[in-house]
Amino acid sequence: MHDILRTIVEQKHKEVEQLQNEVTIEELKQSKNFNRTCYSAKAAIIGENCSGIISEFKRQSPKKGPINADADIKSVVQSYEKAKVSVVSVLTDHIFFGAHNTDFEIARDSLNIPILRKDFIIHPYQVYQTKAMGADLMLLIAAILTPEEVENMSQLAKSLGMEVLLEIHGETELNHINPSVDLVGINNRNLKDFSVDLKHSIELSEQIPDHFVKVAESGIKGIDDINYLKSNGFQAFLIGEYFMKNDEPGEACSELIQNLSLKKK
Repeated sequence: MHDILRTIVEQKHKEVEQLQNEVTIEELKQSKNFNRTCYSAKAAIIGENCSGIISEFKRQSPKKGPINADADIKSVVQSYEKAKVSVVSVLTDHIFFGAHNTDFEIARDSLNIPILRKDFIIHPYQVYQTKAMGADLMLLIAAILTPEEVENMSQLAKSLGMEVLLEIHGETELNHINPSVDLVGINNRNLKDFSVDLKHSIELSEQIPDHFVKVAESGIKGIDDINYLKSNGFQAFLIGEYFMKNDEPGEACSELIQNLSLKKK
């Protein structure tokens, strides 16, 4: 495991231990969003005239530091929905990604489309927490979990009505895929040197059964990248920094989706 991932996971274990002492699972089940019916991210991606764009709200990253630290989450995510994205992804990690405690709640209250909770899920407690937050889709990262952990937590997520996006980085993680996973994301970025290689992702995607929605993640820099990936079997595209580095992320997102629509005609 890459050093930064190891550091993050160690911190997550501390956070989960503290959270379990503060709020029980039974208390999470009493949250206002726990019994809401989730939107289907899968349907929002593969439906007719859907953009397939998963736009991300991200204030900073461990590698690059602040990206758009003072962005207003309500205005950004609402502008994403107006731009006709399929799903909105919201980072909920505070220490490494600068998320505010209220970010996800504000996004949930502001949107009528699926929301992905993007964090480092390492314990079943976080699955209940994710449902209580109002997420429709949950990220599991193969690099920090065993195949058994992925299977157990993806089954738990499905039992709570959520869908699961499993992120993989390499061929050795293909065995983490199980029937309870809905979407498989391939991170185009090499975890060791942070280089981006779309061809590597395409080669990996060919080994994933087609009944999984295939998501390209990281390093996507515009229409040409999207069309290249789409022509090679990808149906969804998780894009964060490309939008968030702009003063108006929603406008950058809208422009991209409009140009994608024009290319279809």
